[in-house]
Order: sequence, then C-alpha cells, then structure tokens
Amino acid sequence: MAAKRKLTLDRPAAYQIKVPGELDESWSEWTGRMTIAVDCDDNGLPITTLTGTVDQAALQGLLRRLYSLGLPLLSVMCIE
Repeated sequence: MAAKRKLTLDRPAAYQIKVPGELDESWSEWTGRMTIAVDCDDNGLPITTLTGTVDQAALQGLLRRLYSLGLPLLSVMCIE
C-alpha cells in the first residue's frame, strides 16, 4: 500500500482550477506549468480549466491573478 503524501506549504501538488469564460493558450505564460482547456457547461457557456502542479505560493499568486481579471472561481481542487 502506497503512503499518501501530506499536503504542505512548500511541496508542489497537482491542482485543477475552473473559472467561467475562455482563457486561450496565450495566458499559459503567466499560469506557469498549468495546462489550459476550455469546455462548455450545460448551457453552452465556456469554462476554462487550469490543471498543473504548483506549490502553495504559486497557487496563491495564480488565484490573485484570476481575481484581478475579475474571474470568479468555480472550483479549486487538489487532485493528487
């Protein structure tokens, strides 16, 4: 049985962040190693999903940038 790693402030973890709207690949420069995928919700509205491995400091910076763009968070999940 594999031991689960404890989530800490300094160890990177994989996250998935969803925001409404469409961020294209040009935004990948400021998202670091996050991949960007755009899908549509049940109403046909675009939802951007950012997925990648970052530490807590980088995650906070990314969340602040999304806030400064006026994008509300639909979800933030640790996916490890």
